[in-house]
Amino acid sequence: MYADICKLFGIKYPIIQGAMAWISEAGLVAAVSNAGGMGVLATGHLDGEGCRREIKRLKSMTDKPYAVNVMLLSEHVDDIVNVICEEKVPVVTTGAGSPGKYMAKFKEAGTRVIPVVSSVALAKIMEREGVDAVIAEGTESGGHVGKTTTMALVPQVVDAVKIPVIAAGGIADGRGIAAAVMLGASGVQIGTRFLVAEECSVHPNYKAKIIKAKDIDTVTTGMSTGHPVRILRNKMTRKYEALEKNNASAEELEELGRGALRKAVVDGDTDNGSVMSGQIAGLVKKEQTCAEIIEEMYGEYRELMAKKAEFI
Repeated sequence: MYADICKLFGIKYPIIQGAMAWISEAGLVAAVSNAGGMGVLATGHLDGEGCRREIKRLKSMTDKPYAVNVMLLSEHVDDIVNVICEEKVPVVTTGAGSPGKYMAKFKEAGTRVIPVVSSVALAKIMEREGVDAVIAEGTESGGHVGKTTTMALVPQVVDAVKIPVIAAGGIADGRGIAAAVMLGASGVQIGTRFLVAEECSVHPNYKAKIIKAKDIDTVTTGMSTGHPVRILRNKMTRKYEALEKNNASAEELEELGRGALRKAVVDGDTDNGSVMSGQIAGLVKKEQTCAEIIEEMYGEYRELMAKKAEFI
């Protein structure tokens, strides 16, 4: 089944790197693509020209397939979409809404479209709009999350649509890839494991916090605002939780979170910054190159699948 996704995007391994604002820049994206996966450039923190500069930098670092992520709620979304089409980006992933408004433009530019979905209903809508595949992302993932777990979401989406389904959330090794394939997924999207890649430019303090994380160290903030975000516990999350408990206004909560991701990623302030991470961080124990990460995970997957065949 994974052969379909590899053929569709022209990649060696059915592994897509999750888009992470302030983190998934050209260096990381190129390293993932050069290693046989599909790197995804994040644009949530960029304007149109910033997006163009990163795409050009990325093109100078790889001739392999790559994707650009579009956050559809961005104030710069129209400019970013125009740049993507002008630069003939091969694949786009989308989040925070429906790409329907831009589908004709993407198709005209020859760009394949993969939205992130958190429900069966949304997956069906995306299929009707003509997308090429969907990423079914469970609540175990880092950053902005839905409510349904990957284990429950993926097979239901697979049964509901005819296009390929890529599983995301709680996957960081070959066992996770094997589980996703057994649920019917054609590939996987992985974010947290790539946070500690040698080619990832995130601050060393951020990497260290991921590597030290335990299974219970993430928390979901923003439940009261309707925009839940999974991050690692720290001083900022405790302050945020206290405000939510005391029915703080959305404005107060927004002020606390403003610039928090940049604080963690760029400044290395892992006490007061937002250290976005999936629940699987407890499995991430070492820094490796993107090639080592991908080959190790895929090797584990192949070995596991071969061994389990004896039970048939």
